[in-house]
Amino acid sequence: MALNALTVSTLAIGLGAALTLVGAQQRVAAAQMKYPPIGEFVEVSGGQVHYVQEGSGPHVVLLHGAGGNLREFTFDLMGRLTDHYTVTVFDRPGLGYTDRVPGVATGPTATEGDSPQAQAAMLREAAAKLGIEAPIVTGHSFGGIVSYAWAVAGLDEDSPVNAAAVVSLAGVTMPWPGGLGRYYRVNGSAVGGLVTIPMISAFAPQSVVDSSIAGTFAPQDPPEGYADYIGADLTLRPTSMRANTRQVNTSRPHVVTLSARYPELTLPIEIVHGEEDTTVPIQIHAEEIEKIVPQVNTVRLPGVGHMPHHADPQAAVSAINRAARRAGIFP
Repeated sequence: MALNALTVSTLAIGLGAALTLVGAQQRVAAAQMKYPPIGEFVEVSGGQVHYVQEGSGPHVVLLHGAGGNLREFTFDLMGRLTDHYTVTVFDRPGLGYTDRVPGVATGPTATEGDSPQAQAAMLREAAAKLGIEAPIVTGHSFGGIVSYAWAVAGLDEDSPVNAAAVVSLAGVTMPWPGGLGRYYRVNGSAVGGLVTIPMISAFAPQSVVDSSIAGTFAPQDPPEGYADYIGADLTLRPTSMRANTRQVNTSRPHVVTLSARYPELTLPIEIVHGEEDTTVPIQIHAEEIEKIVPQVNTVRLPGVGHMPHHADPQAAVSAINRAARRAGIFP
């Protein structure tokens, strides 16, 4: 009887795993059919980077946040800039259609993340191949820390792609107290990569996706059409979920390392940050870098949450224009 019970349990586990795998594969196929690449690809060391480039004039680079892709900016902000700037929007490594950083373990039970420094190095290589020079590097949320990593890399490398300025839109900037919560702790682990991520990918209902988007925008509402355009199902692919959760889950030591070098930066830094942001709180990030980097200029948006470039797009455009003027490159 014990052997029979064990056999039944084993078969049930195997069947569940098979159903999960099939469900995840179907969702991946559907997501990639509905949301195909909308840009071009540039080859870099060990992989390729997906990007969209439009406009003319001085260069602006836009880097999306955790769990996102370049559609975050092609939805609205990019079009507000292309009359005056050459705007390049990248999918960050492991997200959208950009490959993981070469050399990072990617298996289901791996826990290594693509560090902000490694992501910046990969995107800087892509930028060099695209002829981007002295860009205003603009990052939202987790893209913010990659933007700072891009700027810090310029302290050690004389390169045309060194940032002329940094613009942080609710960007991760400084080390935070405590952990990141159960979602990243579990899904960034070996068990999460093997078990929970495939289950979420296969079975998460649309209501959960919609709720997550709404929570990111709170207390504002997402713009009309945003949820249909952004391609959240691309993030639910197991490979993207693993990349995203591992990047965030392993990021704090890298943020500590980067923040120690911020006082060496002399380039203009503009910050636009909502006062009601509970995802990347202003008092932990923007207000702390202000204490150690004198050239930081922060625009605080009362009543605004984690998506300032949607809540007040003109504030984002104005910050980029100020950064360009301060860097002496305003068109």
